[in-house]
Amino acid sequence: MIDLEILATGLARVMARAGFGVPTGLARLTGGATMESWRFTAGDEAFVLRRAPSLEFMEGRPFGHDVEAAIIRAARAAGVTAPEVVADLLPEDGIGSGFVMRALPGTPDPRLILEMDEPAMLLREAARDLARIHGLRPKANGGDVPEGVPVMDYRAAIADLKAQFMDAGGNRPVIALGLRWLEENCPPQAPESVLNHGDYRMGNLLAEGSRLTGVLDWEIAHFGDPHEDLAFGCMAVWRFHRYDRPALGLGSLEDYFAAYEAESGIKVDPARFRFWMIYRTVWWALGCLKMAAQWRSGADRMLERVVISRRTSEQELDLLLLLEEDAPEVERARPVTLPDMSCTYLGEASQTEMATAIAEWLETLKDKLTGHDRFQLAVARNALGMIAREADLLPTSSDLLLSDALLAGEKTLASPGLLAELRIAAIEKLRADVPKYPALRAARQKWIGEH
Repeated sequence: MIDLEILATGLARVMARAGFGVPTGLARLTGGATMESWRFTAGDEAFVLRRAPSLEFMEGRPFGHDVEAAIIRAARAAGVTAPEVVADLLPEDGIGSGFVMRALPGTPDPRLILEMDEPAMLLREAARDLARIHGLRPKANGGDVPEGVPVMDYRAAIADLKAQFMDAGGNRPVIALGLRWLEENCPPQAPESVLNHGDYRMGNLLAEGSRLTGVLDWEIAHFGDPHEDLAFGCMAVWRFHRYDRPALGLGSLEDYFAAYEAESGIKVDPARFRFWMIYRTVWWALGCLKMAAQWRSGADRMLERVVISRRTSEQELDLLLLLEEDAPEVERARPVTLPDMSCTYLGEASQTEMATAIAEWLETLKDKLTGHDRFQLAVARNALGMIAREADLLPTSSDLLLSDALLAGEKTLASPGLLAELRIAAIEKLRADVPKYPALRAARQKWIGEH
C-alpha cells in the first residue's frame, strides 16, 4: 500500500496541473473489488481519486486508465450520469495509474438504494442510462469511444473462461457444467456490437432520493451484445437482500425490458438474456477465484481479496439454479437430504470455537476504528466465520474427475442422481462461506421444502 504522504504529495501535483487547490482530507473509501478510491477536497469542492493498488495490477488488463477516462468523458457527453473526469495521473506524479473525478451526490450502498421510496423510478432511469451507453459508437464509426476498447468474440470469451477454470484447478463441478452449457448454447455474434459498461449493477450506481446520480467503474467496458449488460445487473448476487425483485433488485424484468426498449429501440431476446446470465455467473465465479491468486502473487495483499475468493460458492448455487431448468423432470423432483452435521465438543476448544472467540474479540475493537480500517475489521470477522463454519463440514473427495466428465459431456444433468448431488454440495459449501446469502434460503425452500 502506498504511503499516505507520498500519495498526498503526488496528488497535489495532479490537482495543481488541473488548476485546483491543494487536496486535503484524503481518505480511502470502502468497497471496490479491484481499484482503490480516495475521497478528498480541494477548495470548496469534493473529488475522488481512482487508482490501481499497484502498477503490476494493471498488467494484462484490456486497457489503461487513460482509455477508461476517455470512455467516461464520452458517456457523460451522451447524457449518461457519469462523473466528470478533471485530471489524469502521469508517471511523473509518482502515485501510480488513475484519474481524478468530481464527487457525485448520492450513495453507492445497495442496501440504502434498494430501500428508497420509488424503486420503479430508479429502474427506469437505470434502463435509460444503459440504453444511452449502448448508443455510443467507436471513433472509427464516427463516435466518441476511443481506440483500444476491445470487441468481444463470444466463442473466444468462453474459451478464455475455460482456460481460467483449468488454471484454478479445474475441480469445481458446477462451473464445469456451466462451461459445457455455454459451449453448447453460444448464440451467433450480434449483428452490431454496442458499448457495454461491463459492470452495470448495484454497487456501481449512485442514487439519491430515488433518482440515479452516477454510474461508476468503467474499467471493463467493451463492445459486445447489449444483453450482457442487461443480464449482469440482474444476477442474484447484485440484487442483495431484494432477491424477490429480479431486475437490479428494483423491480420486474418486464418493466426493466420495457423501459430499456423504449429508450434504445433494441428488442430484448429472452434466450440471449438467459445465455448472458449464465455466462456472467460463470465469469464472476472465476473472477472470485482469481482474487485468491492475486493475493498469493503479492500484486494485492488486501484481506478483502481472500474473502471475496470464497464467494465463488454463491455463484455456484446461482449457476445451478439457472442450469437445472434444463434437467429432466425426474431429476428436478428427486429428493435432497442434507447430512446431519450436529456435533457437541466436550474437551478442549475446537477450531470452530477458537475462530469464533477471535471474531468476538475483534467485534470489541469496532468502535475504535474508522473508515477503511473498520471495513477491513468486518472483512476479518467474515473470514473467521468462514473458517469456523468450514471446520464443521464433512470431508469430501476431489471433484476433479467429476469436473472432467462434465466438461467432456460424459455426465449431464440427465445423469441419475447428479443434480441432487450437486444441490447438496452447493448448499453445504455456501452454508460455510456465506450462510446469509439470500439465494441460499430460496434454494433450500425450492430443493428441500424449508420455509
